[in-house]
Amino acid sequence: MEWLPIVAVVVTGLLVGVEASVVFVMNPIFDGLPDDAAVLDRAHGGRMLGRLMPFWYIGATLLIAGTVVVVPQAAALASTSVALMLVSVVMSVALLVPINNRSKTWTPDTLPADWREQTDRWNRLHLVRVAVIVAAFVLVTAAAVR
Repeated sequence: MEWLPIVAVVVTGLLVGVEASVVFVMNPIFDGLPDDAAVLDRAHGGRMLGRLMPFWYIGATLLIAGTVVVVPQAAALASTSVALMLVSVVMSVALLVPINNRSKTWTPDTLPADWREQTDRWNRLHLVRVAVIVAAFVLVTAAAVR
């Protein structure tokens, strides 16, 4: 089972990379587009990533939980990482998914008046979630190298 912490680090690291690219690359690109294109791009991204991310977050969390067992000398680090991943999942379900579920159905003809405020709120919450999963990634990496 020595491979498990390595897989946990890789899977979590890739998750962090994708989520960070949303914050620092994709959203700025979308925000620079005309409103119609930005709305369609965000809706498509929300549908695509909305199908994938639940499995990725849960999978990373389970792999990190396995690291708690496989690397007992670093159980505190890995356990804290699991707790942070669970915080990110709760944040996602309670705060981000409801906005995403609305925005993934938007078209230029069906935009609510407050669509910019909703996407700005999602962006701020997502940035917090990225910070949480970066911390989880750092901790599981530290646990894996012990």
